[in-house]
Amino acid sequence: MTAEEQQPDDAPVLVERHGHVLVATINRPQQRNALSSAVLAGIVAALDEAEGDGDVRAVVLTGGTKLFASGADVRELRSLTPAAYLRSPRQKAFARIAAFPKPLVAAVAGYVLGGGCEIAMSADIIVAADSAVLGQPEINLGILPGAGGTQRWSRVIGRFRAAELVLGATNVDAWTAKRMGMVSEVVPSEFVVVAGIRAAESLALFSPVAQRSAKASLRMSEEIGVSAGLDYEKAQLGVLLSTQDHFEGIDAFLEKRPAEFTGE
Repeated sequence: MTAEEQQPDDAPVLVERHGHVLVATINRPQQRNALSSAVLAGIVAALDEAEGDGDVRAVVLTGGTKLFASGADVRELRSLTPAAYLRSPRQKAFARIAAFPKPLVAAVAGYVLGGGCEIAMSADIIVAADSAVLGQPEINLGILPGAGGTQRWSRVIGRFRAAELVLGATNVDAWTAKRMGMVSEVVPSEFVVVAGIRAAESLALFSPVAQRSAKASLRMSEEIGVSAGLDYEKAQLGVLLSTQDHFEGIDAFLEKRPAEFTGE
């Protein structure tokens, strides 16, 4: 039984299928989709389901058409000691999202703040509503972004622009984020989830095994130098050259027909 079949309407994360795409929706509108432990656990459960199901080729993570996530649940944060923080399931949840091996699209609207922004930056593609406001307000609470905000912003927009957001708690709108290279598409709010699904469906057309290897190579580029990255890339290509999807892709190209990839 899938999460979609058994989920109650008040579940912290709702799951539904659209063909080869799984859509996970954060569902705490009264709390502005604050990232409680239950929400993070729900996201992880959805990703676990998606990874274990060969029929799912891409995932959309969203909060709906009004807001994505306003950040951490401050009430939970207030009682978090240093020791509890180090062993917190929250850290494992953020790491799980960042390490998810299939294509991940974030479809964001309204508040995309704090941990919500860090989750969005863990995706491969961000589709934003024209209402989206992105930022890292943690400095207002006497802390710093602890789930990748100081690292990923710098890599996307550069250290000096990142300092404006992280040190100055400055927010940016969707159009500014697009100019910065963070957001790939800006759409009217009411269409953001549809646009996210559309983006995921376009990724789901390709070979699942090739997508995983390509994503792994892209992520590895953030961790190692160019020479080591090229070696990693070549190793991934070597594996793909022996797959059925590779042979199918070549045959489809030569026969001038759409490829039918199976992930094998």
